Amino acid sequence: MLLAGRAVWWPVEKALLVADIHLGKAGSFRRLGVPVPHGTTADALQRLDALLRLTDARRLIVLGDLLHSVQGRSAGTLAQVAAWRASRTDLALTLVRGNHDLRAGDPPPAWGVQMADEPLRIGPLALAHHPDPVAGAYVLAGHVHPAAVVGGRAHDRLRLPCFHFGTALGLLPAFGGFTGMHVVRRAAGDRVYVVAGDQVRPLHSMA
Repeated sequence: MLLAGRAVWWPVEKALLVADIHLGKAGSFRRLGVPVPHGTTADALQRLDALLRLTDARRLIVLGDLLHSVQGRSAGTLAQVAAWRASRTDLALTLVRGNHDLRAGDPPPAWGVQMADEPLRIGPLALAHHPDPVAGAYVLAGHVHPAAVVGGRAHDRLRLPCFHFGTALGLLPAFGGFTGMHVVRRAAGDRVYVVAGDQVRPLHSMA
């Protein structure tokens, strides 16, 4: 099930799947002197909580880039996530390492995160960060931060985050609120679902 909170709900596994949270990204930019908004970590954790309550998920699987960088591992960010994790000790949390995770380092042990290298095979799916094919499995990945353009004339067009599914590979939108987006070219037969407010809608219905 595709959720407007930029997540996938997998009822059989009682698992919530998200990609590219990029915790600490805003803090990384502020440490470089770039004025960016505060509160992005708190917002991400609140949105995760809302989705976990909605689905009653028992497992959260992050398809890479949980942390943004070494510079983003500030005391404030680490404390916020540690407090959130302490409130959800019954939640199994798995991180499939992405390129930013490799640079930022694994999360603190207190977060209780099970680490996995890509791809993580579960049933018919291969859960990954990078969108690379895996023989004998359908891949769900992140990394790209997919978006689609909707609307007519140039001044009426919008770029919206989307779920993009090809024949052997599906892309999840970036969960983090302080992330860019990349418009993905749609091939014949691809299915694209845009996140429009509190709805997920097929691209063709947005024209």
